[in-house]
Amino acid sequence: MKFEVSALSSGTLFGAGLALSQMTNPAKVIAFLDVTGAWDPSLAFVMGAALIVATGGQMLQRRRRPSAYGPTAAQSLTSDGFPAAGIDARLIGGAALFGIGWGLAGFCPGPALASLVSGSPRVLLFVASMIVGMALYRGFDRSTLLGARTLR
Repeated sequence: MKFEVSALSSGTLFGAGLALSQMTNPAKVIAFLDVTGAWDPSLAFVMGAALIVATGGQMLQRRRRPSAYGPTAAQSLTSDGFPAAGIDARLIGGAALFGIGWGLAGFCPGPALASLVSGSPRVLLFVASMIVGMALYRGFDRSTLLGARTLR
């Protein structure tokens, strides 16, 4: 129960921050990404503030021992700050796909979920597409893993 309350309060705070900073507004996000046109640099300040807060939190987290829920993201990094699993084609491809989707739709998963309360058909379509994409990936990944197991 303690974990659920912590997750709910963290998610609520995150969603409120996204709404307050207008990160849930696709037009604002696309204007930020449009560096050759009517560029709006205001979201750079939002990202900069988030980076400062995240860096402080990560520095504190590195000093703690693993929780009962398993290692945290900060604890699964190598000493040079990279993911323990390494940077591979899947990570690069996923990051590229995320960026392309963000640039085209003006949403990324967090702001899209926070925007669900608006009831906008565009948001509902994006979230539904995101869920379908996750399900397709899980099916693909599971079949790839099963195929890899049979080859060994």
